[in-house]
Amino acid sequence: MTDADDFCPTAEDGAESDQQHPLILQRVQEEPKSWQTAVSNRLKKNCSCTPKKAKSKILGFVPIVKWLPRYQLKEWILGDLMSGLIVGILLVPQSIAYSLLASQDPIYGLYTSFFASIIYALLGTSRHISVGIFGVLCLLVGQVVDRELALAGYLPENSILSSNDSSILLGNSSFGMDCDRSCYAITVGATVTFTAGVYQVLMGIFQVGFVSVYLSDSLLSGFATGASLTILTSQFKYLLGLKIPRPQGWFTLFKTWYSVLSNLQNTNACDLVTSLVCLMILLPTKELNDRFKAKLKAPIPFELFVVVIATLASHFGNFNTDYGSGVAGTIPTGFLPPQMPLWSLIPNVAVDAFSIAIVGFAITVSLSEMFAKKHGYTVDANQEMYAIGFCNILPSFFRCFTTSAALTKTLVKESTGCQTQISGIISALVLLLVLLVIAPLFYSLQKCVLAVIILVNLRGALRKFLDIPSMWRVNRVDTSIWLITMATSALVNTELGLLVGVLVSALCVLARTQQAKVLKLGRASNREYYEDVSSYRGLQTHPGVAVFRYDAPIYYANQSLFKKSLYKSAGLDPLKEKSRVMKFKNKKEKQQDVPDVKPTHEEEAGVTLMENKSLRSVVIDGSSISFLDTAGVNALKEVRKDYAELGVKVVLAQCNTSVLDSLQRGGYYPKTESDGGEETVIFYTIEDAVHYVQNLSAANGDHDSKC
Repeated sequence: MTDADDFCPTAEDGAESDQQHPLILQRVQEEPKSWQTAVSNRLKKNCSCTPKKAKSKILGFVPIVKWLPRYQLKEWILGDLMSGLIVGILLVPQSIAYSLLASQDPIYGLYTSFFASIIYALLGTSRHISVGIFGVLCLLVGQVVDRELALAGYLPENSILSSNDSSILLGNSSFGMDCDRSCYAITVGATVTFTAGVYQVLMGIFQVGFVSVYLSDSLLSGFATGASLTILTSQFKYLLGLKIPRPQGWFTLFKTWYSVLSNLQNTNACDLVTSLVCLMILLPTKELNDRFKAKLKAPIPFELFVVVIATLASHFGNFNTDYGSGVAGTIPTGFLPPQMPLWSLIPNVAVDAFSIAIVGFAITVSLSEMFAKKHGYTVDANQEMYAIGFCNILPSFFRCFTTSAALTKTLVKESTGCQTQISGIISALVLLLVLLVIAPLFYSLQKCVLAVIILVNLRGALRKFLDIPSMWRVNRVDTSIWLITMATSALVNTELGLLVGVLVSALCVLARTQQAKVLKLGRASNREYYEDVSSYRGLQTHPGVAVFRYDAPIYYANQSLFKKSLYKSAGLDPLKEKSRVMKFKNKKEKQQDVPDVKPTHEEEAGVTLMENKSLRSVVIDGSSISFLDTAGVNALKEVRKDYAELGVKVVLAQCNTSVLDSLQRGGYYPKTESDGGEETVIFYTIEDAVHYVQNLSAANGDHDSKC
């Protein structure tokens, strides 16, 4: 590389101003490392074991060991105790209710919330989130369970309310007796949960916690809202007391509504009245809780009150026997012995489990990061992957289904003074009391009451529809992603909605790079600063020199668009100009054979077009070009070559080191014959590049330049 001064005018050219000397920076030379060295260093870093490193790994994997000794008992215990009790009380009716959504018996919802609360308290890094049953995951699990029940030959649940005649012998060594519908349902649910947990732990091992960044807030919000519409539709059969199976496959929303409307004449009056009464109580009371949450020390557990009153009314009114109302049924106390997942079922549910794992992890990480930022601490995304993974793997042996963080209960936790995950352990103790003593008392609880609880808790997600106009005004692309993801999740298929949302988000990012335009820049009158002349007034341009900026990377998908946009902005397409000149020359050669024919005025103007062109130099501001691939480097080569044939000099300025290295490796700079090396100038400012090409034009120089 030659000294930059060689390319600046000398005193004889009247160029002794400091402004004509380009800024010179010296690159830090990195020592080249072989791949063997890189692999060796990585192995030493990750595979070596010292007492200090082992202690750090253990403390990092079980965070409670690190923060529990520093627990500030006097300052924190009251808030943790209060929030733990309140959330535990709220979890009782919600765990029973969401079991319906997952096609499970109520006891398994209580098991799930109990184990998840304890395991996350041990392994999680967030102080505030509440991990347990989440409606969207329950819906996904329930869809898989119903599908596998149908494939196994079980009759729909409502066809065997008083009979367990439908049973099969499971092909698993852990089962030595016939398994009825309920048993097989939780076996499927636990197998899906185990598989999803394995996926999440593997993602933690391979350090892929970063995948959560590809699931944008608009995507997750749209997915949750679309799933909420599906949940809303699925609960109408319980509100009306209809005995219809859950439809499978795509377009379940339409299938469900068709079944509900076709069976309206079979509505159970007792369930309908109970549903309306519970809705009339819970909707306004939940609104009161939301409106006065700043004044209330803790939200009033109206759900629990409704469950208790409805259970008593159903029991003493004999709603099940006299009116045929569906009830929760027998809820045993204590814990069942652990059992292994059904290994033969894993291939059937592997794809479903993967989407469940991604959704559960993404929601957990997004909520934990949101509350960590709010309260001034950090969370480890990969450790969150381990935590939520083991919250699924370990409970799956105790007949539990998939869990993740839940926004509603997390907000309650935060608002009631939660300081650490000790509150999660308190909530687990409340659930333990219910499991050991109180659970059988919910035998007469109507399923329509549980459906009402689910519907009331969907209010937050459904309110998103009211935000669409404001979302559209803020960002139309994000709103479009939200609408497409929501519509696909609700109207076509829940899992497909997540995939479509990811693809649409990726396409939107690509589309933004494709829509980028080359902007013509002008200089501020009192500063060496260049900006878009179409966006700001009073900017000055240089005679014969055009400065352009491209606000996107240049790669294979947009390199042709970059060239077209540059040629259009410059007002000079070298390919068209060369074609025009060639046509004129060919026509002139033919006219030489006919002496009386003279070229027209337009033809003479065409051949002299380039002679009269004012454009002599093009400066490309590379500050917004984040990277180049091979196609991008070749595109810049073609631009330089095409303009050089017309006598127009092209230089680059303000390129970052990544772009600079890509240009170097791609052979953008040809070697001179004089010294066999590269004769280049690095332009770190647009002003330096402009001075350079102006002086080259004045001196009629011919040197290669480098940004």
